[in-house]
Amino acid sequence: MKKYDVTALGELLIDFTENGISAQGNPLFEANPGGAPCNVLAMLAGLNKRTAFIGKIGKDMFGDMLRSALDGIGIDTENLISDGGYNTTLAFVHTLADGDREFSFYRDFGADMMLSAEEVNADIIKNSRIFHFGTLSSTHPVCREATRYAVNTAAENGVMISFDPNLRENLWKSLDNARAEIIYGLSKCNILKISDNELEFLCGKTADYDIAMNDLMKTYKNIKIAFLTCGADGSRAYYKGITEKADAVSSVKVIDTTGAGDTFTGCALSRILDYGIENFNEKILKETLIFANAGAAFVTEKKGALKVMPTKDEIYALAAEL
Repeated sequence: MKKYDVTALGELLIDFTENGISAQGNPLFEANPGGAPCNVLAMLAGLNKRTAFIGKIGKDMFGDMLRSALDGIGIDTENLISDGGYNTTLAFVHTLADGDREFSFYRDFGADMMLSAEEVNADIIKNSRIFHFGTLSSTHPVCREATRYAVNTAAENGVMISFDPNLRENLWKSLDNARAEIIYGLSKCNILKISDNELEFLCGKTADYDIAMNDLMKTYKNIKIAFLTCGADGSRAYYKGITEKADAVSSVKVIDTTGAGDTFTGCALSRILDYGIENFNEKILKETLIFANAGAAFVTEKKGALKVMPTKDEIYALAAEL
């Protein structure tokens, strides 16, 4: 029995989300705990999965806030390092009319970028069923080395590897580097969650999604199951030559899409933990997509993500519409 169901490594930060206008006519921002890997863990923790996070925050008010948030949710913070040499990473989120968003990061050099390989507790990874990561922990040589070490530790100890590119183009000095890190993730993961815009980044905007995804799985035979999220167009799953699709929940009033993909990932990983990756079939794939779409839809009606994850009952209530 492993101690943890899912351990994730990567960025933990404050998302300053627009939340109205002051009496002086200035925009107001709410400080929401965030960061894609921890959003995934928050959803999993809400589904009673045992989770742990590996990362770095600053010794400042924001770092204290983030540690408290993770502890409150039940995410293990044994390997969450507080470093007085760097500030906690901040992101300002500008919400567009359709609920989509644009990010402005304050990160050079944010604490999350400075996690070193020596600071990664390998025992936590070894004692996990799944290890999850993205590309933002590879934008700087220091955290890239830590990510490589963590991924190799997982692979050497039979831990399933989950990967979400989570492409943020403005955080890369070169998009060629971003592409290289996505390809690295593809070459290492057993579980892939990728968005339509990330697939287009890799394969071109005219790519046929199903052909492109099946080609990826033929190229990277380590990928056992893959999920493609397409926003308002729902999602798709690919597994042993099977392709399943599910619509998005259309009844929600979208105010902020931050964390929707992470919520989807958390829901999908929970189903893999429940059923076993070798035991999926058409029915389980379809039900997984519906469940994950409903979870993602719930979050889009809220500001932020990490602290507003739905309960299982709330997910099933929305899933009933599909």
